[in-house]
Amino acid sequence: MTSTHAFWLAGRQATGEDSFDVTNPWDGRLVGTVAVPTEAQTEEAVAAAYAVREEFAATPAHVRAAALDHVVRRLTERTEEIAQLISAENGKPIKWARGEVGRAVSVFRFAAEEARRFNGGDAQRLDTDAGGTGRLGLTRRFPRGPVLGIAPFNFPLNLSAHKVAPAIAVGAPIILKPAPATPISALVLGELLAETDLPAGSWSVLTVPNDKMPALVQDERLPVISFTGSGPVGYSIMESVPRKHCTLELGGNGAAVVLGDWSTDEDLDRAASRIATFSNYQGGQSCISVQRVIADTSVYDRLLPRIVAAVEALVTGDPSDAATDVGPLVSEDAARRVESWVDEAVAAGATLLTGGERDGATYAPTVLTDLPDTTTLAGEEVFGPVLSVRRTDGEAEAFAAVNASKYGLQAGVFTHDLQAAFRAHRALEVGGVVIGDVPSYRADQMPYGGAKQSGVGREGVRYAMEDYTYERVLVLTGLAL
Repeated sequence: MTSTHAFWLAGRQATGEDSFDVTNPWDGRLVGTVAVPTEAQTEEAVAAAYAVREEFAATPAHVRAAALDHVVRRLTERTEEIAQLISAENGKPIKWARGEVGRAVSVFRFAAEEARRFNGGDAQRLDTDAGGTGRLGLTRRFPRGPVLGIAPFNFPLNLSAHKVAPAIAVGAPIILKPAPATPISALVLGELLAETDLPAGSWSVLTVPNDKMPALVQDERLPVISFTGSGPVGYSIMESVPRKHCTLELGGNGAAVVLGDWSTDEDLDRAASRIATFSNYQGGQSCISVQRVIADTSVYDRLLPRIVAAVEALVTGDPSDAATDVGPLVSEDAARRVESWVDEAVAAGATLLTGGERDGATYAPTVLTDLPDTTTLAGEEVFGPVLSVRRTDGEAEAFAAVNASKYGLQAGVFTHDLQAAFRAHRALEVGGVVIGDVPSYRADQMPYGGAKQSGVGREGVRYAMEDYTYERVLVLTGLAL
């Protein structure tokens, strides 16, 4: 790691007049100083993206795929270095940081594969009516235009990859704006892109402060916005640019349902282990982490002590230690917010079974029961290592409890019953239903996104590629079909 990091302006490194420090949330040490672009430099990046849009869209697929393949190789070669960086700037335990780099490798690999087969064209005979005699419709997809990708802090590399890789795959210029707390991972990604033969201007990584973003969001030369982050910010973006194409990946209040047929000791041990791990991985700072457990009354009394024991067995501490399961939150302010929500819940009548303590930016993995529906913790996304457990009587009541949330990102259902799995798929108002596991499972090639207040649109490499493009039909006339 270097102590000072330039941003990437139209494929080249640049520095501005200002800078800011990135610190490690675990111990407060300086990770690096990051340069901030001036308004003129931001304008230069946007102008370059707009100017190159037609050239980049016409770039041969093999050129774009080769660039993506190069990033795959270089990420693989630099995995440990980049994982250490993610852990340092984010506070993520090193084992999860290594997993994040591996996922980013997969995203770029999937994008390289899709770039080679995307947009093959769909031919349609139009002579099904007399007026279409001799006519053939050929449909292809073309980029909507340059993309503004806004990435969050919790997966600073992989969620940047989910913005950048699909854009390159379809030939859409992209300006990536990383989170201020964790920008350096994205700047390292810029290093790898700079080693490719992509056209100048086709990508930039701009460390623009949040208070300078409205002008960038409003710029008509960036017709596509892909945002991952909080609901209030995401919806304010979409409402401010109603004529733009926006993809919003927002919050969740992830529920894990344990139905009555998931009842053997082996079943309950597995459910407890998965729930404990994925309510606390990344410090609970994942949109699909387990925040709610909804257990059938027939298994509740056997499941609850297993969950508490599994949570208490997690190792909390220094994220650079390979044995650590749970590190700090991204900041002490974030930990204080979680603390205040738990304190409010306990004051309102919730029962604290374990955890409930803060040490700086670290909040102890916490389990609650008897959580009143009126509390903030019950209705909002905690984005911290906090879990509530409730009992329900039967499948219908359990599914209704899942749907009672204003969020609808993903849900997990522990059941062996295939019919129950299909009923869950039909009944649950979420973007994804995971059977036999927690809602926290995400494969980077699958469609990912939510319902209700969890956002609009879908990511997952091919689905993002479709989102960044639109269909254009070519009608050929006078053909002997």
